[in-house]
Amino acid sequence: MKDFSLLEKKLKVKFKNKDLLTQAFTHRSYLNENPNFGISNNERLEFLGDAVLELAVTEHLFKKYPQKPEGELTSWRASLVNAKILSRIAQELEFNDFLLLSRGESKEMGKARQYILANTFESFVGSLYLDQGYKPCQKFIEKNVIQELPAILESELYRDSKSRFQEEAQEKAGITPIYKVTKEWGPDHAKHFIIGVFLKDELVAEGQGSSKQEAEEAAARRALEIKQW
Repeated sequence: MKDFSLLEKKLKVKFKNKDLLTQAFTHRSYLNENPNFGISNNERLEFLGDAVLELAVTEHLFKKYPQKPEGELTSWRASLVNAKILSRIAQELEFNDFLLLSRGESKEMGKARQYILANTFESFVGSLYLDQGYKPCQKFIEKNVIQELPAILESELYRDSKSRFQEEAQEKAGITPIYKVTKEWGPDHAKHFIIGVFLKDELVAEGQGSSKQEAEEAAARRALEIKQW
């Protein structure tokens, strides 16, 4: 069994209900192999933590940037609470060492692990909220998530690649990019797409993903690199 007291020391938090902390790290795959574990998986905590995280970030942005319109703050918030950022923060906090996963899932270190880490970050916030209330969550989120904002603003990471590529293409080439599926495979519940981004007849770049939106974003990101825009 994992020694969660090490994590408590690292994060400088002390849970009253230790089961809540364990539950935050319990993936559903672990319970398939350990049906008598006695603690539920972390999915309900993730649902709660997602809402707490969004509220804390929203409140911070609302108070700190009174002159900014709602649309801009929405983009900033989305860039702070996306899976990529949350999984990186979770890794930095060494959440990986405490995950309770099935043997099969524990071998998977790619994109699937990133999603598990991001979800676990949210479930941890949910467990902290139930154990100690909103204020400690707010403090934890400000320390670990909101501190990412200056780098996001400086690099304009809150602007998605599709929007940026469209702006650059219209300004520099007078053309609006078009996205076309060049290949797709897999069953309905696990589709995979390769999408090309075109400027008129020129295929600038391709991207792939498990949704059309993800593949388009990857194609636009690659196109910005290729065009050096």
